[in-house]
Amino acid sequence: MSWIKTIAYADAAGRLRKLYDRVKGPDDNVDNIMMAHSLRPHSMEGHMALYKYVLHHSSNTVPKWVLEVIGVWVSLLNACAYCAEHHFAGLVRLEPPVDTDVLYAALAGRDLAATGLDEKYVAALSYAEALTVRPAEMAEGDVEALREAGFDDGEILEINQVTAYFSYANRTVLGLGVSTDGDVLGLSPGNSADADDWSHS
Repeated sequence: MSWIKTIAYADAAGRLRKLYDRVKGPDDNVDNIMMAHSLRPHSMEGHMALYKYVLHHSSNTVPKWVLEVIGVWVSLLNACAYCAEHHFAGLVRLEPPVDTDVLYAALAGRDLAATGLDEKYVAALSYAEALTVRPAEMAEGDVEALREAGFDDGEILEINQVTAYFSYANRTVLGLGVSTDGDVLGLSPGNSADADDWSHS
């Protein structure tokens, strides 16, 4: 499940058990990426708060399915199969208005023109790619391209934060050897109306 010791739900107590109860899904399932934090519950709390607020908050105006596509794309760019698999399964659950099989094949082949997405959303993926693979070369023109595609500055911030979050999550997974063994793919804290509801369904 990971290269470091983790504490299973059944063995958790105190603060860790309370956090597990907040993030768990059906049958007391806790995603391995969250369990990887079990020796330092405070870092799990910070990770989960960031994840919920960046990707699953009711104040976001970029469609959630588009934010999930960005997450899958960044994860593929970072060769993080764990996050790509989890979030592609979550994307499919959202029933987006695109052919998800075609979309995934295009993303895996790094062919944004073949995704079937509107040009506006392709621009978001292009920005996410640049920020992921050449962050030190970002320039104001990268943001201006998003404005020209039709995003307002608040939406640009959303795209930026989802891109940055996934690079963080990818490195957490890759650096600790987190696997999908035992995970239920595609669960997420779907109650966007309540920022404090972290339960996965």
